[in-house]
Amino acid sequence: MPTTPLRRQLSRFALAALAASALLAGSARAQEEEKVLNVYNWSDYISEDTIKNFEKETGIKVRYDNFDNNEIVHAKLVAGKTGYDIVVPSSYWAKLQADGGLLRKIDKSQIPNYKNLDPDVQAQLAKLDPGNEYMVNWLWGFTTVGINVDKVKAALGGMPMPDNVWDLIFKPEYISKLKSCGVSFLDSATEVIPAALHYLGKPPYSKSLGDYAGVPALLKPIRPHVTLFSSSGYINDMANGSICLALGWSGDINIARQRAIDGKTGQKIEALIPKTGGIIFMDTMVIPADAAHPGNAYKFINYILRPEVHASLTNKVFYANPNKESRKFVKPEVANNPSVFLSDADMKRMAAPDAINNDIRRQMTRMYTSFKTGL
Repeated sequence: MPTTPLRRQLSRFALAALAASALLAGSARAQEEEKVLNVYNWSDYISEDTIKNFEKETGIKVRYDNFDNNEIVHAKLVAGKTGYDIVVPSSYWAKLQADGGLLRKIDKSQIPNYKNLDPDVQAQLAKLDPGNEYMVNWLWGFTTVGINVDKVKAALGGMPMPDNVWDLIFKPEYISKLKSCGVSFLDSATEVIPAALHYLGKPPYSKSLGDYAGVPALLKPIRPHVTLFSSSGYINDMANGSICLALGWSGDINIARQRAIDGKTGQKIEALIPKTGGIIFMDTMVIPADAAHPGNAYKFINYILRPEVHASLTNKVFYANPNKESRKFVKPEVANNPSVFLSDADMKRMAAPDAINNDIRRQMTRMYTSFKTGL
């Protein structure tokens, strides 16, 4: 049958449609993410099989790097082109990063397990991240005082333990006696200065420069008695008895306690819950604005939000998780540890994280640098 002009025209349309379809398919394939995910997280902050299980399930290869303070993360994000798809800053730093356009908004439709998050924890996080648009909580804990019970008792001699355990850190008459068995401070301005403000009865993240006036006078007399500045190595130092007192994070102190038990080192480590409260922090999963593999990042976030996975993190690192469905998977000895999951009364005494602006951050950095260098 001869081909009519109409048939020829229809054939041309069909061929054009096929070509367009092939082009779109090719474009979609080109945009498919490679099976790679780059994660930047705190040290000692994940279960030993988390990454391995995720890789096995998804076929995605994970490059997992560690940091030990928020300042390092922030500097990398500001510089840009970090190469990371997920980073885990504390919420008050993530607020600064979100406001600075350094983070991608979270597409919750790609995270089915988002429904497992505790509304109360979400509400706390929303104070810094309205609408929970940029941050997904990883774990949370509090800054406090950790001690080697027997070594502290021996070093104090006949001196009784203070009613306010922050006195061990900030009163010269106590810390001077404990220098002999080792004293460690977190190596971070945004941890040490808020703790000092809290001790002075000021808001830990005060936006009033006047509130900072008493900090140098508090810190200068205790500087000669601080033997170590560390935000990660102090865990093993506590576990093996190299230090007896730490300004540290609740979970890290409990990790040291568990390592001492497992290693039979004979060291009795305790994370104290101050009667005046500690300082809550929430560490959050965020996606950098220039992340190359955001789809894989969502897969990882969704994986972490599985109840049994989130529970495995808590079981390993002794920090509370925000997953309301996970508690039944948390080991009883961890779930019942009052310094992991705080009582309602202790929680009410804790100071909440808050955002700080660049001027306040610079003020904290100057004060901390003077303190650390002894100037």
